[in-house]
Amino acid sequence: MKRLSWLATWDSFLGVVTIGLVLYAVIFVPGFATSFNISQAIAGMSEKALIVLPMVLLIIAREIDLSVASMLALTSVVLGMLVQASVPLLPATFIVLLFGGMLGAFNGLMVTWLGLPSLVVTLGTLAMFRGIGYILIGSRSINQFPDALTDFGINSVGETPLPWTIVPFLILAPLFAVVLQRTPIGRRIYAIGGNPDAALYSGVKTQKQRFWLFVLSGLICAIAGVVFTARLANARANNAVGFELDVITIVLLGGINVFGGRGRLTGVLWALCLIAVVRNVLGLSRIGGDAQGTVIGLILIVSLLLSNSTNLVHRVISRRSAGSRPGGREPFSSLNDHTPEQT
Repeated sequence: MKRLSWLATWDSFLGVVTIGLVLYAVIFVPGFATSFNISQAIAGMSEKALIVLPMVLLIIAREIDLSVASMLALTSVVLGMLVQASVPLLPATFIVLLFGGMLGAFNGLMVTWLGLPSLVVTLGTLAMFRGIGYILIGSRSINQFPDALTDFGINSVGETPLPWTIVPFLILAPLFAVVLQRTPIGRRIYAIGGNPDAALYSGVKTQKQRFWLFVLSGLICAIAGVVFTARLANARANNAVGFELDVITIVLLGGINVFGGRGRLTGVLWALCLIAVVRNVLGLSRIGGDAQGTVIGLILIVSLLLSNSTNLVHRVISRRSAGSRPGGREPFSSLNDHTPEQT
């Protein structure tokens, strides 16, 4: 029963679907299994993979940041302007990261100090931050960057198909997972999302915690902005248009509860891989971006329906398992009830 209960979890279902789709693509999709295609598919998700990490924490804490793509674009523009002004790459990168944190802090102050809904605030800054980018450089682009940056954007790690652009995500993802699942900070994030009032009366500094989550979002978006600029050797105000929708889709598809308090990073990582494979297969099949967006939206809707069905199966298995134990007590668990102790 325990083994069946594990198989009924949403994380496991996503893993099975992703692996099955990969096997299908390897066998039936020409060009999928080549080193070049694999490298390109991974590189194409590098920025979204980074932005997913703070979005998970924010949604668990009952917040959201719709301005992530605009922060990426604006930090990319600032990096281009600094390089154009002959600022060395390392100091320029540090300034960009600091600037990204400041953009996130602006969102955080609006939400925590003024008590405005994060949905409304970040919807406004989505337009505002991108508008600032247009004010700074207009519709033109900056294309001249140091070789160190462009080499990072196009080269792979050694002889592997793994692009350097995914390395920041591979470093940060385990840190986020450990913090969320194994530390008091993670428990406080779950508590805020589960019941903000109860968390406040329990001594959790909810305003401070939420503020720093927005700062973290801005910082990670700045890192994504540097990665995006390196990968395309291009800084423009319209970079990464629509990325926020893909990021939110990945997070919700990964099992993070839209009402906060539940979910974990494992399912989100599977969802990230699934969306990357789907987009790559559709691209190799010569299906355009608009049609890809339709497919991704359909996947999200179907996943919500399947999630409810899987949740029901999981509860039935849990009840039967509880009934077979002395006392017949049912464990308190459900599909999305992933607390920090449940890794």
